[in-house]
Amino acid sequence: MREKPSKEMKSTLVSSYRELTVYQKAFELQQAIFKATKAFPKDEMYSLTDQIRRSSRSVGACIAESWSKRRYEAHFLSKLTDADGELQESMHWLRTALACEYLSKKESITLADQATQIGKMLGSMISNHLQFCQTASASSKRITRRRPNESED
Repeated sequence: MREKPSKEMKSTLVSSYRELTVYQKAFELQQAIFKATKAFPKDEMYSLTDQIRRSSRSVGACIAESWSKRRYEAHFLSKLTDADGELQESMHWLRTALACEYLSKKESITLADQATQIGKMLGSMISNHLQFCQTASASSKRITRRRPNESED
């Protein structure tokens, strides 16, 4: 069963990953997590705090990298899948932070809801990845003509 195309696919005029709603939301989530983790205990600085910040930042980074690789279907899909994996890791760390009582239930729900929304958008992009790849390859094709006496090297 195919999913309906997301907002991302309705606009073919996107020229940069920064214009993708999924990227913008991933960036917002990473910043919200950064802010929330400032209140984590200092003894978590090099463990939970570092892990959740790193994985949440990787979501947007993988989306950005996937955008530059959309001419190559397998690479594009691989990077989108990496973004989804980093998002799932972030959700795990959010649950851990809640269990350790570093986040309130309200904060945890808010951040998890943001992550779920991003996950749905990524899922839609993954399911419909060929539409993005076709857009990239169509815009990058150049017609080259050889002169009658030119040889192929």
